[in-house]
Amino acid sequence: MPQYIFVYLGGEHASNPEERQKHFTKYQQWLSSLGDAVVSPAIPFKDTHTVHPDSTIDAGTTSAMSGLSIIKMASMDEALKVAQSCPFLEINGTLEISEMIDMSSQSN
Repeated sequence: MPQYIFVYLGGEHASNPEERQKHFTKYQQWLSSLGDAVVSPAIPFKDTHTVHPDSTIDAGTTSAMSGLSIIKMASMDEALKVAQSCPFLEINGTLEISEMIDMSSQSN
């Protein structure tokens, strides 16, 4: 079954700890509702650094990517439907969905 990467972009996180916990609980419930389709649940990013073509390094990111999940779905249409119900969208976040290619099965 194909695997899809759900990339989390942006999002407005509540300053109130109770609201953050409420959203986190809702997000965990969404992941749980996907059952065995979840290959790798929420993988948030922190301490991001950017390495440039000239080998210089900057602290921070050049994108709004804040994390990812890997989900098994039968088709892109199914993955997109699941993405539309993700609570991350409720905090003005955006999701990018891509089918992952298994390079280990590619022959030379």
